[in-house]
Amino acid sequence: MKIKYYPEKVTEVFDDATFHITYCIKFIKKFLKKDILEVGAGCGSFTKIYKSKSFNSITLTEIDKNNLKSLKQIFHKKKIFITNKKINKIKRSFDSIMYLHVLEHIKDDKKEIFYASKKLKKNGFLIFMVPAHQKMYSRLDKLVGHYRRYNIKFFKKNFYNLKLIKIHYLDSMGFILYFLNKIFFKDENYPSKFKIFIWDKLFTPLSVIIDFITFYKFGKCILAIYKKSN
Repeated sequence: MKIKYYPEKVTEVFDDATFHITYCIKFIKKFLKKDILEVGAGCGSFTKIYKSKSFNSITLTEIDKNNLKSLKQIFHKKKIFITNKKINKIKRSFDSIMYLHVLEHIKDDKKEIFYASKKLKKNGFLIFMVPAHQKMYSRLDKLVGHYRRYNIKFFKKNFYNLKLIKIHYLDSMGFILYFLNKIFFKDENYPSKFKIFIWDKLFTPLSVIIDFITFYKFGKCILAIYKKSN
């Protein structure tokens, strides 16, 4: 059984993790070009950080009705388009496509990657951020609709006409905290706002340092970026 009021309840809690979100966007921003598609934008947690007047357009997709309504209330500028369509139903193509903590919610992830490759322009970028380590799959993952967590070898290959250009872990302290949470709070439905605050404001700054020192060799998340060759 999934959490009642998911995903809007969970995305609302995660929306407070501004330090973590900003940290993640730092690694992505240079790959965001011209026309952008963010699949599964939730309540716009990432969009708020990367949106810029320099982009031609930003398209946000979201299938949850409450999150869709929230996106329309927050982003009502001319260059930002919001839709509940799935990627294979969108008629246009993009320079950058992002799945930020979304691919794990999609049952047939390989088919989704195929659809994304078709919507990407030549020399465009496909960006994934996903939860790492299937062995850490927990009750929380199941409740929030994760079909899986990812082992890094899944991304260490080229998909279709996409070439892998960047891959590494992020959030080393988050890895430790998630592991401990799985042991000591195994019946917890979702983290409280207080836990999100502690992780984001106290431990994420430590992750920034440790991730750098350890060359991004372990962490709670995987970042993988591909470039379309033709």
